[in-house]
Amino acid sequence: MKTGFDNEKYLKEQSAAIRERVKRMNSKLYLEFGGKLLFDYHAARVLPGFDPNVKIRLLQRLSEEAEIILCIYAGDIERRKMRADFGITYDVDALKLIDDLQEWGLKLPSVVITRYDNQPAASVFKDNLERQTIRVYTHRYTKGYPTEVDLIVSDEGYGANAYIETQKELVIVTGPGPGSGKLATCLSQLYHEYKRGVKSGYAKFETFPIWNLPLKHPVNVAYEAATADIRDFNQIDPWHLEAYGKTTVNYNRDVEVFPVVRRILERITGAQAIYQSPTDMGVNRAGFGITDDQTVREASKQEIIRRYFRYACEYAMGLVDRETVQRAELIMEEVGAKPEDRAVLRPARQAAEEAKREGKGHDGISCGAALELKDGRIIVGKNSPLLHASSSLILNAIKELAGIPDNIHLLSPTIVASISSFKQDIFNAKTMSLDLDEALISLSISATTNPAVQAALEKLKELRGCEVHMTHIPTPGDEAGLRRLGVNLTSEPEFSTKGFIEVR
Repeated sequence: MKTGFDNEKYLKEQSAAIRERVKRMNSKLYLEFGGKLLFDYHAARVLPGFDPNVKIRLLQRLSEEAEIILCIYAGDIERRKMRADFGITYDVDALKLIDDLQEWGLKLPSVVITRYDNQPAASVFKDNLERQTIRVYTHRYTKGYPTEVDLIVSDEGYGANAYIETQKELVIVTGPGPGSGKLATCLSQLYHEYKRGVKSGYAKFETFPIWNLPLKHPVNVAYEAATADIRDFNQIDPWHLEAYGKTTVNYNRDVEVFPVVRRILERITGAQAIYQSPTDMGVNRAGFGITDDQTVREASKQEIIRRYFRYACEYAMGLVDRETVQRAELIMEEVGAKPEDRAVLRPARQAAEEAKREGKGHDGISCGAALELKDGRIIVGKNSPLLHASSSLILNAIKELAGIPDNIHLLSPTIVASISSFKQDIFNAKTMSLDLDEALISLSISATTNPAVQAALEKLKELRGCEVHMTHIPTPGDEAGLRRLGVNLTSEPEFSTKGFIEVR
């Protein structure tokens, strides 16, 4: 697979830019870290070669001079907002991030629960962290925000928030998703620092949109597709254009809030703000890591198509509105892409048609799936009374990679029959066929006595990053298995069973 991004060049550029900004602030810098700190798979998909954990590697380079504040919005905890790529809630993602930071040798962060109003779930989350000796702070909604600057920058506004004790000259302020309260936390800290006589500064690190790429570059358009549900859109930074006569790209929320942020900074510092535009505030150098523009353009178009399918499925499940799907479709058309540009789409549909003709589907529904190996070969799978389409697909893929003939069964019919009977007789399951999670467990059992199965099992890791398409929304067991394998999955907004309880 082609790569279009140089991680080492990016790390060198990015760490130098952050250190230069810290030096410019003389004393202390609060750096708002946007996007995902770990496992940034969106960036890895649109910038082939991008290490999903390059940001944590960046923090390791800065570890001697930096510490971390982790923000999480109390409302996200309360309504159990999900991180789609892991299928976990934001509060669980915050706990996972704390564990991951320890594994990477970084100091445990301070945690601040923003817009806290004694929400029950947020209070439980707070108590759990404190029992693990993690410093937890709570910030209420800021009075007067966003219009009453004199009230915001007062003891009733930012002054009402708890001051978070920090020692290092660089403070990374991050969170599990948008709206987590990172900006408010940074500005609140600045207010407290200036009251203590410490002249601190603020800057923003956001990977997307990339400010020095064209507005309609597919990498930037892919960011709009990723945030179609919250209606973000990119635009030329008018403040930067006016101040410097140069065209740069930013996104609507940063452009809209800039006048307010600048007034707040001037009110806190008692001096004219050093920033003339939202672009000025940023320290993003991702654009300088791109080594092959055509490769990242094509990868970004594929990501836009994937986002369209995701929203279509989420609409079918009642998770997003129709306008989100329509917006994703318009974005896809804007870059000249269409669903059929996804190489695995037609083979998956053909596999479903074959299953239908052969009458091998279950519950009256025939499903197909296709996977593109990294060398371009396409593997297909279809459902049957014994296996889900995803199970058949993965078994066929690893057999191909291991050079095992098609007529050799990886799963013993005896084991499959035993599990199917167990599901029917003990769990009263409506279908006996094995989902991917069940098939992988069965495969690992068979590997203990069959060298061919063991050889195939070792090929599973080669599927990470491969493209997969299914003609139906995967069941929980299929989705969990595919997520653990690390494939880039899309599916059509059709349920794989007539019983909705079986699906979700």
